[in-house]
Amino acid sequence: MRDDDRLLDVPAPEFGSGVVGVCDICGTRQAVIVLSKERYQLCVLDFLNKTWIKSEKKPGSPAPVYRSDRISFRTSAVPSGQAPAIVVSPTKVVRHPAVLISPDIFGITTTLLDAAIRFARDGFEVLIPDLAKTEGISTGPLVGSRTGARLRGAVATESKPVAGLVHLYRDALDELLAREMVDPAKAAVFGTAYGASVALALAAGSTRLGAVALAYPLPIRPPDLAKLVSAPILAVVGSDDRTGARAVAQLQEALPTSGLSVVRIEGARAQFLARDLRAYDVAQAEEGWSRILEFLRGRLMPPPPRPPPPPAKPVDPLAAAAAAAPPKPAAAVARPAPG
Repeated sequence: MRDDDRLLDVPAPEFGSGVVGVCDICGTRQAVIVLSKERYQLCVLDFLNKTWIKSEKKPGSPAPVYRSDRISFRTSAVPSGQAPAIVVSPTKVVRHPAVLISPDIFGITTTLLDAAIRFARDGFEVLIPDLAKTEGISTGPLVGSRTGARLRGAVATESKPVAGLVHLYRDALDELLAREMVDPAKAAVFGTAYGASVALALAAGSTRLGAVALAYPLPIRPPDLAKLVSAPILAVVGSDDRTGARAVAQLQEALPTSGLSVVRIEGARAQFLARDLRAYDVAQAEEGWSRILEFLRGRLMPPPPRPPPPPAKPVDPLAAAAAAAPPKPAAAVARPAPG
């Protein structure tokens, strides 16, 4: 008897119950499940490493708004030729705009996961390279680069550590835009702090981006690198963030007329989006996220064009002339003389 046939021995099988395991043929973890008391199979029928599962969900319960997966993508930035990443995708079956998140040297933090979930809920497909689990990426030079940025006042975008990250993230962007449900014509990059500076360096060498969103970025060197960015830029900083203020002043000098939008969150400091740091404030963070999402929606999800007005009806020249003619005086009415 096949293993999935054990479902036939279950009296009145509950919706959502079934067998889940690794497929003997393709090696993919798949499942045989019960939907409305009918047996459906995914992939093949025989499984290894089987586990019984049971669900309390009722038929017709809504699907989750997003799902997350771990993937690996090809890259020539590391000797292994592969790098891990997390993809967070909306479950709605339409082509999605895409956002690449560029991690800081600390890897995937709560801030970046928060961003990925918010973006996916809003309809964006998100990819975050998992820097901490990428073989061939040495943390020492990256820490030195970040520390040097603090001491020297700017991130050296032409340095070897930053160039290596830009290379890695460029390959991650190629992977993201090649995904089946992604619209490659609608892509953005988002980063915070040091990762925002790397995002700006990535955008300076790419023509495939439609938006660049930065949260409390660090100043960069060379200071006029933003002139090479063809996409609109949003910089969100706190009013009490002196480093972010210097970075914004640098961007404004490089882009004095157009291409840059600046949002200052009153009373916020650097890292005000990070839930696990002291600078976090719910109201300030929510305002920052709302402005970031508003910017991304405006650039990558523009409203559909308005339909053309209905054609005007032809004007009858006689009726128009009659309407334009002055009204005729009313005829005088003769009244009888008083007796």
